[in-house]
Amino acid sequence: MHLIQFIMSKIKNLVAGLAGSIMLNLLHESLRKQRSDVPRIDLLGKDALQKTLHYLGTGISNKDDLYKATLTGDIVSNTMYYSLIGAGNPRYIWRRAIVMGFTAGLGAIELPKPMGLNPASVASTDQKKMLTIGYYLFGAIVTAAALTLLKKR
Repeated sequence: MHLIQFIMSKIKNLVAGLAGSIMLNLLHESLRKQRSDVPRIDLLGKDALQKTLHYLGTGISNKDDLYKATLTGDIVSNTMYYSLIGAGNPRYIWRRAIVMGFTAGLGAIELPKPMGLNPASVASTDQKKMLTIGYYLFGAIVTAAALTLLKKR
């Protein structure tokens, strides 16, 4: 019986993480299509994917394929990251969500340059920096809300 509870708990964490990841991407995609002064996390992701593939001796030349691969990678990686919000004591879900959301946003701003990526798409202005943190915080809060609902069942 404990194994089933353990597996169900992990599935709930992944489902909640997926909800947060999807909402983060919906927010980002909606705003980037309406305004030019918002973070372009997609450009950072494309740069990271292409550099990784180049290191492996390949790449993606088709723009649509690159977009789809980047979006898929973003959703999968954010789902895995956000699913960790459900790990540990359920009393601290909201605290973990805030810390992890803020940390992910800060990482998106601070890590590109040392990784050899161009940070301008997410960090060229204070507005972009704040919105980048806000996007990841939003995804984390959606995850915590989904976890709270799923854990009640």
